[in-house]
Amino acid sequence: MARIEAVEELLSFAEYVGQLDRLMADAHRRRFDAVVVWKFDRFARSVSHLLRASETFSALGIEFVSLSEQVDTSTPTGNMVFTVLGAVAELERALIVERVKAGMRNARVKGKRIGRPPRTYLAPGTRTAIAAAYVAGDVSLRKLAVRFGTSVGTVQRCLAAYQRASAKTSASV
Repeated sequence: MARIEAVEELLSFAEYVGQLDRLMADAHRRRFDAVVVWKFDRFARSVSHLLRASETFSALGIEFVSLSEQVDTSTPTGNMVFTVLGAVAELERALIVERVKAGMRNARVKGKRIGRPPRTYLAPGTRTAIAAAYVAGDVSLRKLAVRFGTSVGTVQRCLAAYQRASAKTSASV
């Protein structure tokens, strides 16, 4: 009786590596006869990894099947097509990374802020008032947060920004 397990989930890289290690260990224990993927490029991060996995599966008598590419990796021609598809997928991934990095560089040059927006917006006057209150006396960060209606973390970030600004002005004088 054949056991079929379908796994369809998005994984972080660390989770992916753990699942891949488990898959390869199960392959060596001969727990399945075939590995079926939607596309070969979704299975591996590089052509060399894809080829190593394919060779391991082949040596163990496990079929490696892609539903969308319909390539038979058991023939020399199929293996060649498999290698070319893997190389094209790796190139495509590298081009996407390159485009994203170029776009981010371009946005930074234009003055765009990259990343998550600030957690709490405080007007510049409020930020200055927080820094002034902290410098003026022995007020705890928690009391400042309560007084200005914000979190302790936001107060800490305001003070850090104030200290950086103070260091820049004292260095330039």
